[in-house]
Amino acid sequence: MCGRAAAVAPDPAAVRIERFEGGPFAENTYLLTCESTGTRVVVDPGFAARDVIRALDLEGAAPEAILLTHAHIDHVDGIPLLVQRWPDLPVRLHERDRGYYEAVGKQASWFGLAPFELPEPTYDLDASLTVSYGDEIDLAVRYAPGHAPGHVMFVHEASSRALVGDVVFRGSIGRTDLPGGDHDLLLRSIAREVLTLPDDMELLPGHGPATTVAVERRTNPFLRSLSVSGAGRDGSGSGGPTAGSGAPEGGR
Repeated sequence: MCGRAAAVAPDPAAVRIERFEGGPFAENTYLLTCESTGTRVVVDPGFAARDVIRALDLEGAAPEAILLTHAHIDHVDGIPLLVQRWPDLPVRLHERDRGYYEAVGKQASWFGLAPFELPEPTYDLDASLTVSYGDEIDLAVRYAPGHAPGHVMFVHEASSRALVGDVVFRGSIGRTDLPGGDHDLLLRSIAREVLTLPDDMELLPGHGPATTVAVERRTNPFLRSLSVSGAGRDGSGSGGPTAGSGAPEGGR
């Protein structure tokens, strides 16, 4: 299945974000480009990572890092292709998704996929950290567990865009039947980390089309009963268990 690229939004802060969708999970891989320096960062490389590589090769460019919202298999299965092409490419994620990252072979078995290995990452994407690349790629890290124990979001405040992974989708929210998932915790994360964002903030999810905070606040049936919360931004004491051995049902 081939992926496809789409420009996500205008670039008021000189950061271009392209979405590449593909594979059996229809996962969104994002390529961020700082237009002033040419610096590139890949977020959640899934099946469509091969299309990201083609796009980079056409521009004679190379990424500086891989950032993960979480380590479910559909968000990491493109990493081997990227590190094969650029062996020193660093991978960064939250410590509480170590279990999923290290158990990628077990994850593959859940879905009948061939096992593969991942490079050693850096577990440093903590809440309230801002990761910066080039002159314009400044991403505020927000910790939002529930779909996965170490799930984070990346907020680019200058252009009012947020890469939210599988926390929230247009009209839906992330599944919580996988090991380490917690439905109530996910709802608290959404109230704390999504609904506190400006209404015009564009949300770029791990599956499906983009949406906004206002649209989801108004129309998402899972969010209508939620109140905005600003407490516990560091997620202390609410990380949930690490990846276990149970086989999940299908879904995203």
